[in-house]
Amino acid sequence: MSAQKRNRLTLYIFIGMGLGLLIGALFPQAGAQLRPLSLIFIRLIKTIIAPLIFATIVVGIAGHSDLKAVGRMGFKALVYFEIVTTLALFIGLAFVNVVRPGIGVALKGGDISAIAAKPQKFADVLIHIFPQSFFQAAAEGDVLQVVVFSIIFAFALSMVHGKKKAILDVCESLSETMFKFTGIVMKCAPIGVGAAIAVAVGSKGLSVLVNLGMLILTFYACAIFFVLVIFIPVMLIFKVPIKRFFQAVKEPALIAFSTTSSEAALPKAMQAMEGMGVPREIVAFILPTGYSFNLDGTSLYLSMASVFVAQAAGVHMTFGQQFVMVFTLMLTSKGVAGVPRAALVILAGTLAQFNLPLEGIAILLGIDELVDMVRTTINVVGNCLASVVIARWEGKFIDDPPPLAEA
Repeated sequence: MSAQKRNRLTLYIFIGMGLGLLIGALFPQAGAQLRPLSLIFIRLIKTIIAPLIFATIVVGIAGHSDLKAVGRMGFKALVYFEIVTTLALFIGLAFVNVVRPGIGVALKGGDISAIAAKPQKFADVLIHIFPQSFFQAAAEGDVLQVVVFSIIFAFALSMVHGKKKAILDVCESLSETMFKFTGIVMKCAPIGVGAAIAVAVGSKGLSVLVNLGMLILTFYACAIFFVLVIFIPVMLIFKVPIKRFFQAVKEPALIAFSTTSSEAALPKAMQAMEGMGVPREIVAFILPTGYSFNLDGTSLYLSMASVFVAQAAGVHMTFGQQFVMVFTLMLTSKGVAGVPRAALVILAGTLAQFNLPLEGIAILLGIDELVDMVRTTINVVGNCLASVVIARWEGKFIDDPPPLAEA
């Protein structure tokens, strides 16, 4: 896609967001009724994910002449993911302890039936990583299980001698087709994004955009701080072209912000990073894996929200208790990217484990959609950055990539 067409699509997405905001504010009932358009767009995007991940991972690994290099790349990715998400947890912890947004909040009971309060055990997380059916994982949108199956399949295919070329050719064709599919669906992005904004504003009123409360303002400030003190230095250390990077991620970030769905932004993010100069095999491996192991925005929010509930309940937590809670969140936040309201599911389990009142979830439910906009955007941008970092680390980043074929 040419730069002119990309800029035009970005403009149309902004126009769609603006129209959605106006419709939701002026005609709230009509705005709320646009939900089907938003859901159709997200469904179309989600149909791309499983075949695209499968095809690109298989080609990237099975078509790779050096399987040791693939293992080395995976190890580097996990090290990077763990460092960045741990920093995010502690930065969130620092902000919530300094600002103390939960002080003075009166906890009230509410409907928390949408949240599963069962604490996650490490064994459950480990078992969940491995699929019992590829098709079930694909249908349920479990990105991590699709990735695990695709990696094992790719390694198995790499051991086949003489007959693997036919399957690789099929996967290469499937990958190209799904990128074209992405291009077609993205033409509907302004409508889908505008509808999502109209639904949010129409169903909850303009108060969803104003009167956000101290927690929301604190989280937004924390997210900006995280970008400035973590993302930017990482870009400088690994010599990531900053202007080019933000140009590349603006469309996936807008989709993530407006739909609050990392999955909806994934195909476009993969396409954008390949266009920036990250080899396809790295994009195909890092981005889907990062969606389960590198949730920077979610990590920021989880530590903040946990201590916020403790503050709101008048429960004093020592630094040691908060440290143990952060360690728990570090483990339980892996591998649940496909779970609806994943952050609140993890939070509910953590609150139960530390005997904090689940009524705090009811308060957070009311503001979760707006928080999720920024949370999801940071997740998507963080994973895009991770793909560039690993490409640089492996010495495979292309500084002057050829333009991608138009969809």
